[in-house]
Amino acid sequence: MKQGLITIIVGFLFSVGLATSGMTQPGKVIAFLDIFGNWDPSLAFVMIGAIGVHAISFPLVTKRKTPFFSDSFQIPDNKTIDRKLLLGAFLFGIGWALGGYCPGPAVASIATFDSSVILFVGAMILGMLIQGKLAARS
Repeated sequence: MKQGLITIIVGFLFSVGLATSGMTQPGKVIAFLDIFGNWDPSLAFVMIGAIGVHAISFPLVTKRKTPFFSDSFQIPDNKTIDRKLLLGAFLFGIGWALGGYCPGPAVASIATFDSSVILFVGAMILGMLIQGKLAARS
């Protein structure tokens, strides 16, 4: 129960941050990606801020034996750059550029009931289901 409540609170704060920074506005995201056209660099500052917070907090948090609200840290140990990683990154980038959303902002934007958001999230879920089936076969 406590873990679920913490998850909801953190998810809510994350979605407020995404909305405040403009990451839930596809036009703003597409303008950020349009480096040879009408480029809007404002999201770079959002990313730099997030990287800065992570760079400071990650070493401090991981010095603890356990996280604050869990029994163990869940840090991936696979550091291999392989075909699956590159293909996934490529597909992620294509989806981000075409739709103007990445998964977090898309989920946060569902509350708007905008048809483009619902279509994007539906396609994202379908892609995850297909990937899960393909991964189970290999």
